[in-house]
Amino acid sequence: MYNAFIDGKEGTTGLQIFDRLKVHNKVNVMTLPEEKRKDIKERAKYLNEADMCFLCLPDDAAREAVSLITNPNVKVIDASTAHRTNPDWVYGLPEISDVRREEISKSRRVANPGCHATGVISIVAPLVKSGILSPDYPLTVHSVTGYSGAGKKTIAVYESDKRDKALDSPRQYALGLNHKHLPEIVRECGLKSNPIFNPIISDFYSGMCVSVPVFTRLMSKKYTVNALIEFYTEYYAKQNFIKVSNITEVPQLLAANELSGTNDLKIYINGNDEQIIIAAVFDNLGKGASGAAVQNMNIMFGFDETLSLK
Repeated sequence: MYNAFIDGKEGTTGLQIFDRLKVHNKVNVMTLPEEKRKDIKERAKYLNEADMCFLCLPDDAAREAVSLITNPNVKVIDASTAHRTNPDWVYGLPEISDVRREEISKSRRVANPGCHATGVISIVAPLVKSGILSPDYPLTVHSVTGYSGAGKKTIAVYESDKRDKALDSPRQYALGLNHKHLPEIVRECGLKSNPIFNPIISDFYSGMCVSVPVFTRLMSKKYTVNALIEFYTEYYAKQNFIKVSNITEVPQLLAANELSGTNDLKIYINGNDEQIIIAAVFDNLGKGASGAAVQNMNIMFGFDETLSLK
């Protein structure tokens, strides 16, 4: 039995990891007493006694937590933005390649992907790696998410009886086009510049739909809708959690909360000979956060990666 410690268990991601580990048959969760939660010496003790530490903290606090770990045997998964482009950490999206999965399995430091980034990278990285899209393709990304990804304070605002009427409507944010997920997106997709990234928060608890429109005339290799379905189906054929819609499954409507409560991600491809929309639907708290963290832990310990996630 391995011991896991969640530093920041009180946040949304931490609580979701805790719930998944409660039904895990190979991991015991070490729980810091509530009154010791901000005691740095007590936190350091737990961080160094655990086999696996999940950091569900703001960036600066995550960096501080890493500095407190002196035991070289402790494995760490950081759910913050702090280490996602750090070359000393492995970016935790195992489906992107066999090499990446192997790197995760051997690493003691894994940076959990951002929720929006998971969708973008799942769609775009295979296209760039395979030469279908050029690294300088002028990408635009639209991402609709439930409000749970914004944290406890925003959840409370959305669920308040006295909330502002503006919350009834989908709301665009990060209008300065400098979203915190962009560095990891650019790095992992092999892009030469930032895409135009348009995130939208909506009045539902969890779920996400990330969509990337492409012009077939700007592809380095021109693909039809059916050819792209075949491409992604082959690319993700061996994966447990990423699936691709088949040729007969072409919905006219996509619900961003379709896979809420799961660790699954599904890719849909729709369009015509000139314009194609590629969409990834998944749970921002599942494959976009806590589910991905538990999946990475399973890989790092050599477990079946689906343990406590199905």
